[in-house]
Amino acid sequence: MSASSSRVRSAVSYRVVAASSCCLLFAASGCGLKTAPAAGAEIPAVNPPPAPAKVNETKPLPDDAIRPFRAYVSEEQLADLRRRVAATRWPDKETVADASQGVQLATMQKLARYWNNEYDWRKCETRLNALPQFVTTIDGIDIHFIHVQSKHEKALPVVVTHGWPGSVIEQLKIIGPLTDPTAFGGRAEDAFDVVIPSLPGYSFSGKPAATGWDPARIARAWVVLMKRLGYSRFVAQGGDWGNAVSERMALLAPPELLGIATNMAATVPADVSTALKYGQAPPTNLSADERKAWDQLADFFKNGLGYANEMANRPQTLYGIADSPVGLAGWILDHDARSQELIARVFDGRAEGLTRDDVLDNITLYWLTNTAVSSARLYWENKQTAKLSFFDPKGVAIPVAVSVFPDEIYAAPRTWAERAYPKLIHYNRLAKGGHFAAWEQPEAFVQELRVAFKSLR
Repeated sequence: MSASSSRVRSAVSYRVVAASSCCLLFAASGCGLKTAPAAGAEIPAVNPPPAPAKVNETKPLPDDAIRPFRAYVSEEQLADLRRRVAATRWPDKETVADASQGVQLATMQKLARYWNNEYDWRKCETRLNALPQFVTTIDGIDIHFIHVQSKHEKALPVVVTHGWPGSVIEQLKIIGPLTDPTAFGGRAEDAFDVVIPSLPGYSFSGKPAATGWDPARIARAWVVLMKRLGYSRFVAQGGDWGNAVSERMALLAPPELLGIATNMAATVPADVSTALKYGQAPPTNLSADERKAWDQLADFFKNGLGYANEMANRPQTLYGIADSPVGLAGWILDHDARSQELIARVFDGRAEGLTRDDVLDNITLYWLTNTAVSSARLYWENKQTAKLSFFDPKGVAIPVAVSVFPDEIYAAPRTWAERAYPKLIHYNRLAKGGHFAAWEQPEAFVQELRVAFKSLR
């Protein structure tokens, strides 16, 4: 182990031990989960985690304390979820033969039957609790994160950020191959230390009680997090909001950040962006790849932006998805057409990267933490401060790697990527995968990160 690596691991170990008297079973800032049963109470036969140690009130934890975390959901909450799913009032069947009116009734009813009769949240809870999870307070908000350190020397730290409607569930499949590459066909020199935070307002992180938590503020918090973990050099990866946060980290240009990688790049040139925004004809000088990207974006702007417009303008109005688990599931499934088609096939019995449990692990996490509306507010926050459209280049000047998955909302052409990112260190078009790349195609995703960041080690 190198001297610098040793210092990092010592710092992390010291801080966690110092905070060990505050082992958490739930996010203390209102994630929606109940506490574990009190001592002496009847304990359900579901192997709940041990009761937390008492906190010494005379010695409050420092603001930068890193507190161990374990997820736990009461049987009452799970019973309530099943009751609500069973009591769903269904609408009439769509009047078309496809999903052009939204998620089809048959898909939702298959999902609901499996959710109510076969799905087991405890399996997901066990997977999460098998990983080192923590909470730390940054800028007044509790940030939940997974932190897995590699056994290999000179492992490169990477912070991987999810988007909406995702969560840390998206990244669970990539943790092993990134941190222990020799066990998954890689080399020791491919190793990463992996940090996967939950965005503010999402899953086990705290819910902001005031405005201001836009992608730029989250980016600043992530820099604080990585420094707090003792890392003096690291890289970042993200798609969807994860890319927005990673790019804003890059704009901050902290010396510790070596580069970023994205699977949902912001590369759309100004003339193309303007034409899309105002429903104009495409520029006449587009190449074949650029015209394909235009067609994808034009379809998304015309048919796929409904959810984003609602959340950017009126997130508080989404009471229905906070009250109905099936309503929440439908809202999440309708994120983008290709993902919806994939999930419909999954519930038809054709697992293609995702399983029924994968899909419901993510939806159930949103439900149990009551974060449907708090997560939606990120769209509103971004609208208040963003000067450029989501897919517009932001002026990132540090090294960037772009991975293009074919079923993403749009496939960024190399020509656009080269203009958007002057220090483009890697560009690759993948054969399979969509919006949830790490979740759908973990092997390809891991290989992309290994190749993308090789030159920055």
